[in-house]
Amino acid sequence: MPLLGCISVPRVLYRTTDIDVLFVNWRDVSHPEGGGSERYVQRIAEGLAAAGLRVTLLCAAHGRAPREETVNRVRIIRQGGRFSIYPRAMAFVRKHKPRLVVDIQNGIPFCSTLVTRSPVTTVVFHVHKEQWPIVFGPVGGRIGWWLESVLAPKIYRRVPYVTISDATGREMSGLGIDAGRITLVPVGTEPIVQVDTPRSPTPRLVTLGRLVPHKQVEHSLEILARLSDRWPDLTLAVVGEGWWEDTLRAEAERLGVADRVEFLGFLDETAKHEQLAAAWVFVCPSIKEGWGMVVIEAGGHGVPTVGYHSSGGLQESVVDGVSGVLVDDLDQMTEAVARLLEDDASRHAMGEAAMKHAATFEWSASVREFAGVLARSVRESSHAAVREDAELLEQLERIQQGTGDLGADPGARVDVSAAGSPSSRKIASSGVR
Repeated sequence: MPLLGCISVPRVLYRTTDIDVLFVNWRDVSHPEGGGSERYVQRIAEGLAAAGLRVTLLCAAHGRAPREETVNRVRIIRQGGRFSIYPRAMAFVRKHKPRLVVDIQNGIPFCSTLVTRSPVTTVVFHVHKEQWPIVFGPVGGRIGWWLESVLAPKIYRRVPYVTISDATGREMSGLGIDAGRITLVPVGTEPIVQVDTPRSPTPRLVTLGRLVPHKQVEHSLEILARLSDRWPDLTLAVVGEGWWEDTLRAEAERLGVADRVEFLGFLDETAKHEQLAAAWVFVCPSIKEGWGMVVIEAGGHGVPTVGYHSSGGLQESVVDGVSGVLVDDLDQMTEAVARLLEDDASRHAMGEAAMKHAATFEWSASVREFAGVLARSVRESSHAAVREDAELLEQLERIQQGTGDLGADPGARVDVSAAGSPSSRKIASSGVR
């Protein structure tokens, strides 16, 4: 792993630059494998930029977007690839010396604290313990888990954390991260794309996300096969792309349901919402979800979700028994889907509840609370020059208090296609305080 050598990189002195806030992330919303976490970063970045901060996002390059562009006042710079983005990000931080750094830790840490005196805030969407061996095998999985569970907590031991669900916050505390340094800043509601697509006249399931092993799309295929005798006209739409697609297609053939599965690949926003609007039930069999933004998108069209308790974040994006159903295994998931398909009244009631639940989250509130975490990082900085940066602190506090100009709700102004309470909370070891 390239990050193991980053420990020897010396610190550099803080210096004012033309970057107020630098987000470093492995992907952005335009990336072929971009998803809910990338969308979260983009919305928060846009909200800060709308309030007058100079915001840059550094992420991996790919073939669907230019090396550099500005999207809704956020400067996006794309360099390197899946793994090389990490040392490139360290070099970028060291060279450009942003006033604030936000490390998006999708398992592998960016180690920004080793190359800057500027305040660093870390964002963790979910803990990857279950995914590491699935994606990288037993040996690579152990290395990855060590990076996430041992190295990262040491590197970020003095910085504030942001997460998006209580479940993830509790898992982070279990890694030895001080619960007092973890703040929950929930996901906002994406503007629901209005489409004219009617509900499918015949039973239809939809699964949406990257086609990778830990999303467990095989479970959706298995459910389709198990319920085929009861609903011969039942169909499944699989929205998304990824390197696991050939395996999934082969599994559909093996189960004898290939003629009733539509692998739709990457869809733009309108086409994606057309698929959600047509569905009866959204099936989310993922091993782990930080929160489940697509659950809210489905709910915006009155579609209830069936997912796993153990996924973590779905415990908050789905109100169990009200806007959807959370289960413990594939047998229970199959039965929950069957009940919703056969009980029109329950399905419609859960769909209505899902729509109401989706409307309770606002991006503007999330931006304000995120700004509060950044303000805290400035106040608690060990570097005098940072603590005395009154202008930056004033800007952040103004955003936090809601007196800064956020413009329209950040999510409403984005033109980039990509596959509880809105107030922030501190995660305590026993839950929320």
